[in-house]
Amino acid sequence: MQYLNLVSKLFKGLIFIGLFILIHQCTYGQISTVKEGEEKIVIRNEHGLEFVVTKNGFRYGFQSADGTNIVPAHPVSGLLAGDPDKLSQAKTTKYLGAKDSIYSFEVTLENTNTIILGLKLGKEIALFQIENPSGEAIAMALRTAGVSPGYGLGDVVANWWNRLPENKGKYSTEISGFVNYDYSSSSGFASRMVSNFAIYPVNQFGLINIDPGAKIVVNTADEIMQGSRRTAKIASLYYFFGDTKTIYSNFLKARNENGFPVMKPAYEFYGVGWEAWGALAWNTSEETVKRDIDHYLDLQYPLKWMVIGSGFWPQTDEKFKSTTSFGMWDKDKYPNPQGLKQYFNKKGLQFIIGLRIAFIHNGPFSQEGLLKGYFLKENGVAKMYTIGFPKSPVYMLDTHNEEAVKWYVSLCEKWQVDGFKEDVYGYEKYSLPDDKIDPANIALKKKGFLIMIRNAYLTSAGELHRIDDFNYDMNQDRGPVNSLTLAYSGFPLTYMDIIGGMFGGRNFDGEVSNRIKIYLMRNARIASLHSSMSMGKGPWNYKDEQVSKILLESAQLHARLHPYIYSNAIKFYQEGYPHTMTPLPIAYPKDLNVHNRENYNQRGFQWMIGDALMAYPLYGDDYETARSRNVYLPEGKWIDYDNGKEYNGPMLLKDFEIPVEKTPLFVGGTGIVIEEFDTELKARIYPVANKAKTIFYGKDGKTQSVISIENPNWKDLKIIDLTTNTKIYWEKKRFAFQFNFIEGHNYRIN
Repeated sequence: MQYLNLVSKLFKGLIFIGLFILIHQCTYGQISTVKEGEEKIVIRNEHGLEFVVTKNGFRYGFQSADGTNIVPAHPVSGLLAGDPDKLSQAKTTKYLGAKDSIYSFEVTLENTNTIILGLKLGKEIALFQIENPSGEAIAMALRTAGVSPGYGLGDVVANWWNRLPENKGKYSTEISGFVNYDYSSSSGFASRMVSNFAIYPVNQFGLINIDPGAKIVVNTADEIMQGSRRTAKIASLYYFFGDTKTIYSNFLKARNENGFPVMKPAYEFYGVGWEAWGALAWNTSEETVKRDIDHYLDLQYPLKWMVIGSGFWPQTDEKFKSTTSFGMWDKDKYPNPQGLKQYFNKKGLQFIIGLRIAFIHNGPFSQEGLLKGYFLKENGVAKMYTIGFPKSPVYMLDTHNEEAVKWYVSLCEKWQVDGFKEDVYGYEKYSLPDDKIDPANIALKKKGFLIMIRNAYLTSAGELHRIDDFNYDMNQDRGPVNSLTLAYSGFPLTYMDIIGGMFGGRNFDGEVSNRIKIYLMRNARIASLHSSMSMGKGPWNYKDEQVSKILLESAQLHARLHPYIYSNAIKFYQEGYPHTMTPLPIAYPKDLNVHNRENYNQRGFQWMIGDALMAYPLYGDDYETARSRNVYLPEGKWIDYDNGKEYNGPMLLKDFEIPVEKTPLFVGGTGIVIEEFDTELKARIYPVANKAKTIFYGKDGKTQSVISIENPNWKDLKIIDLTTNTKIYWEKKRFAFQFNFIEGHNYRIN
């Protein structure tokens, strides 16, 4: 009988264990176990990721399967809530159990209020949900101990560094020291591309509280904290774990699942462009635009797109002077706008104009918007705003009203153009959400328009991520720092602004200082290595043979790399990883030598373009006098793009000469680059890897080609077109094995 009772107890125990496991199965398909002691609670999934919380103060952290501390717990309190300017710390923790794959905790604060916290724990993701049971909107945030280095946080960081008196001009991509309890695009930092995503590649985790409203973001040596400034519930606070590709992949999924999509970019915007503001300022007309662009084309500049950002609207009345005078052109300056569009389309250029969601209060379409309730309201009445441009008071489109967006898109279609440069600014004094433009850009993108994005929260609904206005009269360290922080933050389709900044508004009459000439050449070199670049005031205005030569060479380099860059833009769209601009700390996180170099002091502005090219432009506020940089080469073989000289990393090229004549590129990684010459694609295979593979995407963003290198004999190379099963003729050109490349065909090199 005792034996039967024992068997019965064991059987019941097994049933209980089975039910326990089923109850604790996470939404991501992982099975977790919970251990609760007097002081700690440990939740462990089948892959060994552990969430460990000390009940006193809800001090939480994460550990890996081998016991490595990935995210260290804060020594005092892991949860804070209450008044945003006087947060109360967590005091005690009660584990409530698991339901619907959510592990729940009740946390009592020092002010005696309680907060309910839920956790979903997957293989590489931890998702927190935090709620105030009273329903009152308060500040809530999660906090761990500090780690470094950390990167990201959109273009807020680049502007924030320069706003601190003690850090004036001390730009850096490293976010240690960043503190903001009212983080948003309206918090006074002149930020348009907003992301509060932060990544810690050495520790192998990333973090974001997805909230388009005002947020709490702190990253110091003592603490890492993210939360919301005023809310009753935080629905999506994520930790991502793993290598950098895994982190960005899961960040991409979170963006798409939370309504901030990364959308498929189109090919044309990645070529060389022209912007009227840099070339002509306000002096635009059909005549001046044609004359300037045709001059560029005559000089063999490979232009693929053009922007007339402003000044094309009717000049007869102030109420028309905005890019929301939909379909209207000044009859004297632009008598035949569709003819002008066709003129440039036939020359292979996409016709882009400026666009805003700010409607002049008495403008041609404002009354209709007021009657239909399509503008942002305050106390039930459409609110009047004063922003950077237009100068007249404006109404702002309510982009979270679906009918308002449909109306807006129908108005945009009146222009009959190829795309838009979205451009709202000067709104920092108002409490607008960070995603104030996203729904409009998404809707326009779905209609097939090309979009240059200027404002966004996590969403990538276009082709280019333009950094905040970057002109020649600014501290030049900000440009590369701003570009790199966008790349870290999930916006790697970077566009660094017009070459020369706003030169269009100044007439040099050929008398240009040597400083400006050097600036132009350095500016062109770095711009050519971004996702896109554009020309402004024509080089012929400077009457300098070297300036003309370097600007043309830079544009032609970018044009050759156009298909390669676009292929990597598609990879970003699919994977979330910043393929078009991969900062070295992301590409080589375990190499500690790559960290803490992207700043005003080191000026080690380097990044990978795809899996084969490393950019190392000489740029920064010392551009006039600098002739060399310390260039770091990570592990592997590297070949100088210009002269074919070979190097074996890891190594530091100290005081490496980078004259303006030099193309600042090394080839490494896979060594597989696709370039375009006179409309023909050429595959270029550099002998840097004996085993490698890459995927190339064609101009439609769908057609794939797989190119693999399999232990080749570099002295007797064989290249096989696997699609046709034929041997391919190649030739050695500029230090690479080059052959005619066909989109959609697969190739093997051995």
